[in-house]
Amino acid sequence: MSASVKICGINSATAAEAVLRAGAEFAGLNFFPRTPRHIPLDQAVSLADQMRGRLKLVALVVDEDDAMLARIADSIRPDFFQLHGKENVVRTADIRARFAIPVIKVLAVADKDDLKQIGDYEPVADILMFDAKAPQSASRPGGHGAAFDWKILAGVDVKRPWFLAGGLNPENVGRAISISGAPMVDVASGVESAPGVKNESLIADFVAAARQQVAA
Repeated sequence: MSASVKICGINSATAAEAVLRAGAEFAGLNFFPRTPRHIPLDQAVSLADQMRGRLKLVALVVDEDDAMLARIADSIRPDFFQLHGKENVVRTADIRARFAIPVIKVLAVADKDDLKQIGDYEPVADILMFDAKAPQSASRPGGHGAAFDWKILAGVDVKRPWFLAGGLNPENVGRAISISGAPMVDVASGVESAPGVKNESLIADFVAAARQQVAA
């Protein structure tokens, strides 16, 4: 099986062009300040213009307020908001309704018990994303290059489209898809040569690997 691909943390025109050339379906712009992939809103506008219409634009935010969400919505015009913080069900539904922009809700996963929240978020999110739970000492909720046990997702009934994220790279993404059954995959640090620096070859290799069926 193969999966659709989201490359997250695009912060340069070169990286944006690499994502477009590789044929990824989604590209993420990261508006969380405490990450090497953060991009200021004014710089993000030109990248959004570069990619708009050629893939789905995703604006990643973490527990953001309505004022900033409105600025992003107006200037970036994203296809999705990716809620990567502790946004609860009510807040997720409110953002989706208030801005009329589809929502990807990220659920932090360490073990099978963490999947119990799926049913709560399915009615209020358009897409779910399962990402490895960050260490307690972490200053950001994702982008640590850590994976969780993909087997816990195998056979799980998820009524929304969903992404697998966390610790993926060109070498393991095919196996991750085969084990988890993920229809979509998300990567940030796994296609970088340094924190926040996207690598064109790794982007191309990742997309190609996600397209190929790999035996589990």
